[in-house]
Amino acid sequence: MRNERTRLLMGDGFAKLQNAKIILLGVGGVGSYCLDCLYRSGVRDITIVDFDCYDETNQNRQMWSEHHLGESKVASLLTHYPEITGIDKKIDPSWVESFDFEPYDLVLDAIDDTQAKLALAQKCHKKLISATGSAKRIDPTKIEVSTIWKTHGDRFASKIRYELKKRRFSKKYPVIFSSEQPRVKEKGSFMAVTAAFGLTMCSVAVQKILQ
Repeated sequence: MRNERTRLLMGDGFAKLQNAKIILLGVGGVGSYCLDCLYRSGVRDITIVDFDCYDETNQNRQMWSEHHLGESKVASLLTHYPEITGIDKKIDPSWVESFDFEPYDLVLDAIDDTQAKLALAQKCHKKLISATGSAKRIDPTKIEVSTIWKTHGDRFASKIRYELKKRRFSKKYPVIFSSEQPRVKEKGSFMAVTAAFGLTMCSVAVQKILQ
């Protein structure tokens, strides 16, 4: 059976995975691996949201990108994960404000738009799991999970924290981040880190579902 070994590990909790309803925002270097991990773990009610198309620069880190150059990420991923739902939309603050997150058990944030991340935190922090900066790093062992208020070594997370304070937001939500200092100024990326971010996000999500 496809999920036999997951069932052996999760026991009675496997049914919770099958019944979970998750929305994943962004299916790039982080999100595509999170999606694959969730799907292989038995989660089927997954909605993905992205607006981008695959190009050559994605091939060093994004799942399936080499097979779908120039094609929509959402449409392409639906061919590999036929049971999921796809929304081909740009995730910005106005979309966050208008979208109904109520039906979902978890909201997974794998985007890199600062304003959209802030809007997500303010609207659905109780369901939110967020990833910060995975680019410019090469050591996946430096990845950590904490609240947004306890991240360190990540300037992107620091910016999010600063902006949340300006908005007088003080709630906690889990964040996946790396304490490794960036190695370059340019937005170089390494699959060992970006994929590990996505797999960590999947693990945090699965643990929350099983609780």
